[in-house]
Amino acid sequence: MHELGIIVHITKTLQSVARENNLKEIASVTLEVGEVSSIVPDYLTDCWEYYRKKFPLIEHAEMRIEMMPAVTYCESCEKTYPTVEYGRQCPCCGSWETYLLTGDECNIREIEAQ
Repeated sequence: MHELGIIVHITKTLQSVARENNLKEIASVTLEVGEVSSIVPDYLTDCWEYYRKKFPLIEHAEMRIEMMPAVTYCESCEKTYPTVEYGRQCPCCGSWETYLLTGDECNIREIEAQ
């Protein structure tokens, strides 16, 4: 379960942001998680519930997850398409010359402080 490692990293980032901005408590954090990121949202939430209790800064903070769709770009026909539905092969022209544009990320989108 790599979700705990992700939460540890997010917590360190939140602590750094709090220091830089003189924040005493964070009310919520919103994450953008790509649908092909290999992150299981339920596991991420469980790890957050466990780990946040160790830090007064985020002890009562809510974590929100926004799923980001996976989108692939085809270099042959220059079109985009939904990755999960069609995979690596372009449904428009049949080319395998494709790459993932979005959908494998995990970003902090928003931090709400009190």
